[in-house]
Amino acid sequence: PNQMKSLTTTRKTGAGAGAEEEARTSRKLKLRTRMESVPTLRFTPYAWSKLLALRDCGPTEIAGFGVATSDDPLCIEDVLTVRQRCTSVTVAMDDQAVADFFDEQVDRGLKPEQFARLWLHTHPGASAQPSGTDEETFQRVFGGCDWAVMAILARGGQTYARLRFGVGPGAQLLIPVEVDFNVPFPAADHDACRAEYG
Repeated sequence: PNQMKSLTTTRKTGAGAGAEEEARTSRKLKLRTRMESVPTLRFTPYAWSKLLALRDCGPTEIAGFGVATSDDPLCIEDVLTVRQRCTSVTVAMDDQAVADFFDEQVDRGLKPEQFARLWLHTHPGASAQPSGTDEETFQRVFGGCDWAVMAILARGGQTYARLRFGVGPGAQLLIPVEVDFNVPFPAADHDACRAEYG
């Protein structure tokens, strides 16, 4: 039979107090370790400068895919765009251009988790908060993926990144964005970015 046990709180003194303090310290350390292990969306300086240049090329949003390193799916080494229609509040990638992009990346030997899970776009205003259209697009296009990231860079410098898991019970997590100067990277080419912008 199930029996309810009463919970009583007593103040510990002496050796019991030391053990309790040690347990509290251990719980704090475990919490800190979990907090330090929060995934971070990292950009190489090359990829970051390219996203900044694309953001600043015109008064519209622009979208692209982050291309991740082979050993870290959250470390973006390049930002690639496809043909798209942009306004100051929307961006729509051309379906055929996306299909061609995917084929090109597979031909390069990349896996989908390196090029098809990191959706990047800019906002021409000061806010990087996702719009309703951003949320609909993220769900419609990336909802079937086992995981995906929506990241936004606003003209004012604000960033937003959310990692969503589509497997198991599913989960979403806001993650920090940083530029990682510890990985090798090529020089920035702003003229090429402007040409890609179109």
